[in-house]
This record gives sequence, structure tokens and C-alpha cells, in this order.
Amino acid sequence: MRVLFAGLPEKSHVFTMVPLAWALTAAGHEVLMANAPSLTDAVTGAGLVAAPVGTDHDLHREMAVARDSQDADVANWSRLGYGDVDHASLVERYSISVPYGFARYNDPILDDLVALARDWRPDLIIRDPIAYAGGIAARACGAAHARLLWCADVYGQARRTFVELARDMPEDRRADPLADWIDERGGAYGVRCDEELLNGQFTLDTLPESLRPAVGLTQLSMRYVPYNGAAVQWDWLREQPKRPRICVTLGRTNTEAYGGDYVDVADLLRALSRLDADIVAALVPEQAEQLDDLPANVRAVSGVALSTLLPTCSAVVHHGGWGTFSTALVNAVPQLALSTLVADQELRGRNLQDSGAGLFLHHSDADPDRVTDLTRRLLEDPSFTDAARRLRDESAAMPTPHAVVPELERLTAAR
Repeated sequence: MRVLFAGLPEKSHVFTMVPLAWALTAAGHEVLMANAPSLTDAVTGAGLVAAPVGTDHDLHREMAVARDSQDADVANWSRLGYGDVDHASLVERYSISVPYGFARYNDPILDDLVALARDWRPDLIIRDPIAYAGGIAARACGAAHARLLWCADVYGQARRTFVELARDMPEDRRADPLADWIDERGGAYGVRCDEELLNGQFTLDTLPESLRPAVGLTQLSMRYVPYNGAAVQWDWLREQPKRPRICVTLGRTNTEAYGGDYVDVADLLRALSRLDADIVAALVPEQAEQLDDLPANVRAVSGVALSTLLPTCSAVVHHGGWGTFSTALVNAVPQLALSTLVADQELRGRNLQDSGAGLFLHHSDADPDRVTDLTRRLLEDPSFTDAARRLRDESAAMPTPHAVVPELERLTAAR
């Protein structure tokens, strides 16, 4: 069969799609990765076939100016379960999120993506949960349609809440900004919004079930497989650490899109160096430039894939990003997330903390001394490692991307 992937135009989101795209390719299926032009090298660098569509979005410039937007209420999708929010609040959220978020990502690629889908005729489109252009393209070409999550399914949860609350509203008060936008943009292709278009016919979820919110959708569990781009197992990573190793990483998204990180990495490393541990700071070059002389037990590295580093670590201190969180999870590494509230990061961080496998702290509370004390807890209290191993084992019991392929074939053929 032919499978078209439609990712959100962000590199980290494309990376989450690579293992499944390769599993389908290895099974003999034709795979095409629709991408904004700036991501072509990221796709081809993974050995996959890129199909550039549309133009690049310009959101990063505005994100860097409005750094506090990550903590704005409208950006936090973690508290939108039934009973947590009312109908008017969700209408307001969609009325802001659609024009300033969803549309800005999707509108620049939509027309070309639909044209590609109608020309190439995929049997299945697999899309990012907020790449709604992929849902419109699937409906426009008659393909089966699935979402592949990079998050706890807070977007599916919010939509379920919205639909349930709307049932109790008078007809003239059932405003739906998300559906209105889909109808407007899809109208040219004979596509109208419905819940299947928004949520897909099924959802591929790589979170262990114990960490998922309830969404009431058809889900396929799939084990998370880390992909970090180019990776090298350096000789020092093959040596057994002589004392606990702590990874400190703040990812790249905040630096590249928001104009900088939300905690000071130099202050953090100086404080953590007081621990009887080896500290490895996995940084992008812009972050490394902030550092002067480092304590003897701190090593700063750039270009080291977390999939090679985290298996050697006893704890990780990070920014709450999906890739870091999931790579730590499948390697049974206790986590301390110093996070903003954007997307699902609060819900995912608190669920991890409730599981016993880590701790969650808003970045505004992450003074270096407190971070050091909490990291010490991760190292000294064996319950964190025990809980992290339970989550690793739960994840390991999920089907691999390779094992999911026959189910994708079956669901696509049955449509």
C-alpha cells in the first residue's frame, strides 16, 4: 500500500514519525513524507523520501518575541477533561488556538498537500495530531486516516469534552471555531468537518496506557522507538560509569523557536556539580556557548544522541519535551522535568510524578538549589528507579512499529 505521512512543520515532530515510516518501508510499502520545505534535509537525512509541500510557517519569529506564551492558559491543554472546563472556555480556547496556532501551521501546506494526495493516491495518511491538513487531504482523496501522537492525547481529550458539553447547549450557542475553520479551508475540496476528520479513524499512541488520558477513541498501542537523527556511540559511552551519571538536557525547541531556554543551564550545572555524580550536559551549540569553565565532574557535549546517552544514566534533568521524556521512559531513567505548561507537558509531567518514576517542576520554581535537592532524591531513593523500570517494562510489552504494520494493513483494507 501507499502511505503518506503528514507531519507538523517542526523537526522534532517529524522525528517521531521516522521509526514507523521505516517499519512500513521495510515491510515493502511505498512511503512518502510530506513536509514543509525547510524540513526536507531532516527527512532525507533519515533515509526517507521527502515531498516538500507549501511554504514554511513564520511562527518562530513571533514565539521568540512572546516567550511567555508557553505558559499562557490557552497554550496549556492539560486541564481540559470533562468536569475541568466549561463550554464557553473551550470555545474561547479554539477561537484563539485556531487562527494563532493551528491555521498558522496548516494553511501554508494545505493546498499543496491535497494536490499531492490526489495525485499520488495514498491508501493511508498518517498525520500529526494537530496537522489537520492531513485529515482534509485524506478525506479529499479517499484515503484511510490515522493520527500518530507525539504527546498525551490532550487534543483528543479536549475535543471529547467539547462535544459532550456542546450537547447541553442551545443550538444557537454551539459555536465551533475549529469546525468552522475546517469547513472554510476544506470547502474547496468538498470536505466538511466531522469528529472522524479531527480525530482520525484510529490513533497510534506510544504512551504506556497507565499514563494516558481517557479519550474514548480507537487506539493502537505502539512502542516508542527513539530517533534523534545522526547518532554515534562514542567510546566514553561504552565505558561503565564509575559513579551515577546524570544527563542534563534542555532540548533544542526553546532555543530555536522561543529565543532561549527557561532555566539557566550554567547555574544549573554549577549547582548539580555538588552531587557525587558525573554530569553530562547534552546541549545544542547555542546553549554550550553560555558556558565558561566547568566543574571537574561536568562534561558538556553537543551532537550526542539521547538514545546513546540515556542508557548509561541514573537520572535525567530536562525541559519536559516529548523526545527526551519518552527516551528516558523506555530506558528506565528517573526524570526531573523543568517544564513550561505548553501542550500536554503539565499533564504528562504530573502523571509521571504520580507513577513514582520522576518529578515535575514548573520552570519558575526551578532554582538551582531546589533542582539539586530533587535530583539527589532521584539518585538516593530506589523507588524512583523501581517505578521507572515498571514503565519501561510496560512500554516494552507494547507492539513494535514492525509489529503494528499488519494491523495498519488490516484497518486500511477494511475501510
